[in-house]
Amino acid sequence: MIWTMELASYLDDAPWPATKDELLEYCERIGAPREVVENLKELEDSEEQYESMEEIWQDIPSEEDFFYEDENEY
Repeated sequence: MIWTMELASYLDDAPWPATKDELLEYCERIGAPREVVENLKELEDSEEQYESMEEIWQDIPSEEDFFYEDENEY
């Protein structure tokens, strides 16, 4: 399963919390790329509900990962 920020963005407006099947149905409705659907299909088959993208992609970068302070500011 390979996620990128672009692929994960297709699930921004998903109906959280959602099961794997609900997320797959949502992706079909919005026309998400094949890669998003393939990534979701790799999730365990269960009725477990996912609360957010962070539960699916544990290493998702946060806003803090993109902002850093340079000690040697101009």
